[in-house]
Amino acid sequence: MIKKAKDLPIDLEPNLKGGKDTVRIVNILQKNEMYGTGRLFGVSIIPPGGSIGQHTHVGDFETYYILKGKALVNDNGNICELGPGDMTQCKEGDFHSIENIGDVDLEYLAVILYSVKE
Repeated sequence: MIKKAKDLPIDLEPNLKGGKDTVRIVNILQKNEMYGTGRLFGVSIIPPGGSIGQHTHVGDFETYYILKGKALVNDNGNICELGPGDMTQCKEGDFHSIENIGDVDLEYLAVILYSVKE
């Protein structure tokens, strides 16, 4: 499969999980292209001052890899600033939130995979 950037679908998510402003999600893969392994593989873009509100992951886990900008992340109560090259992972049963505290768009790779019970 090959997809050109101009053909990647973009979702607009206002006040995502109770957050501020509108998050743009560039879907690298659609859920049906993940072969049952997860529900998100994309680039999330949060404008300055915007955020995704605190939420808990049930049945899945999420990883962020920061590409551009400055983030304030709440990782299960651990508050930390992240920048390009940093990552955070929210495990199943834990909670997180992310806020753009910079003056440019915050861009990060977001991957949500389903938890596997062994």
